[in-house]
Amino acid sequence: MQAAQSVSGNGVRSPSDTSLADACATRLNINMNSLELRASVGLAGLYGLRMLGMFLVLPVFALYATALPGGDNHALIGIALGSYGLTQALLQLPFGMLSDRIGRKKVIYAGLLLFAAGSFVAAGATDIWWLMIGRTIQGAGAISAAVTALLADLTREENRTKAMAMIGMTIGTTFAASLVLAPLLTKWIGVNGIFALTGVLTLLAMIGVKFIIPDPSVSRFHSDTEANTARLPVVLRDPQLLRLNFGILALHASQMAMFVVMPFALIQTAGLDKTHHWEVYLPVTLIGFLLMVPAIIYGEKRQQLKPVFVGAVALMFIAQLGMAFALDSFWEIVVLLGLYFIAFNILEACLPSLISKIAPTDAKGTAIGVYNTAQSIGLFLGAAIGGWLYSYAGSGAVFGFTSILIGVWLTLAISMAAPMAVRTEMFHIGEDWQGDAAALSSRLSSQKGVKEAVVIASERVAYLKVMQNDWDRASVNKLIEETY
Repeated sequence: MQAAQSVSGNGVRSPSDTSLADACATRLNINMNSLELRASVGLAGLYGLRMLGMFLVLPVFALYATALPGGDNHALIGIALGSYGLTQALLQLPFGMLSDRIGRKKVIYAGLLLFAAGSFVAAGATDIWWLMIGRTIQGAGAISAAVTALLADLTREENRTKAMAMIGMTIGTTFAASLVLAPLLTKWIGVNGIFALTGVLTLLAMIGVKFIIPDPSVSRFHSDTEANTARLPVVLRDPQLLRLNFGILALHASQMAMFVVMPFALIQTAGLDKTHHWEVYLPVTLIGFLLMVPAIIYGEKRQQLKPVFVGAVALMFIAQLGMAFALDSFWEIVVLLGLYFIAFNILEACLPSLISKIAPTDAKGTAIGVYNTAQSIGLFLGAAIGGWLYSYAGSGAVFGFTSILIGVWLTLAISMAAPMAVRTEMFHIGEDWQGDAAALSSRLSSQKGVKEAVVIASERVAYLKVMQNDWDRASVNKLIEETY
């Protein structure tokens, strides 16, 4: 357990994370040294590659799987599609904790090897069962926690938010690009070729980890990026965080369930060959992204994040309910996909920001770890249940199920307390600092605009929760310097 003292100025707990919302709502000033920039760009690319393994096959997976022996059973297709999420959920946090013990890069190498092995198994799959095994092995390469921990080792506190924002933007870009590239790559090299290409790129990424990404001079636990088992009970008992964890589970469950059905619906309603599905996905994805940016800026700058968030959940509910009854018309599908991607992009940006504002400051990394695990569970459940329902009850039942999920989430979102307009700031307190953590926390919490202060002596960091537009950085810096 970390030696930490926390004092809250108003009794409200709230930590921080970075997200696409932060990148949209504030100008991202890159003021990093060469080592930090190498680490940030390299690890963002590595993270993006991991996400590419999931996203790139998403729009074409179900159609490909039907051509394999055993692929006539959509329940098995759903399990094969979602098995990636199951092993990722099981191993994500343990791998992150293992990286504290044996080193970040060792865990990353092992994860990349597993990911590459799973990709090659999937590429050579001769039936649905081998495809399922390949996807399961892919998911076992759960390196995200180790990657973010390594990034924290390699960046100064004042630049860590910018570095994490690079990863957030990489994920969003990867998803959008995958929807367009997947059908085109399927035409050129086939889905098995996509899996093989992913495996080759993953092996090349290992070379990049060795020669491009620096080795940290010091590796220590970081409360803002890593899970602390001692703080799990606090995170798991927080009703606000539980709402958000259910939300990310429901969001990604509905995403995976949709991609079990949607490729077939586009073919059945318009005779649209799978190599042309990008012509539908590209415009609706772009529209969703373009409308997401002003929505997030409005929510963050005007302190209206909850209304924007609830509105997006309501829009998602309308899209899911519409898909339950209107999958027999191509243009209705296009309109509903447009609504879906508008809501999806807004929610993907809002959720990490809300986690940041609500979670306890000294359990930020733990809250993020639980949130990411809930997301992975949603990937598996959505694909598995969606495939089973499609196989035995049809597409209406699939979207009936997702409508119920999103409807429950909407109820929880409406009852959620509005988040404070706060963000987290981190200050290095010096390697030789021997002061009183409790006393410094108390003094920091009394500064203008500081809502919570946590000094973790073992990390040499002071974490502050501050008002977004009304706090005194100079007085905080002066107070910390006085303690040296």
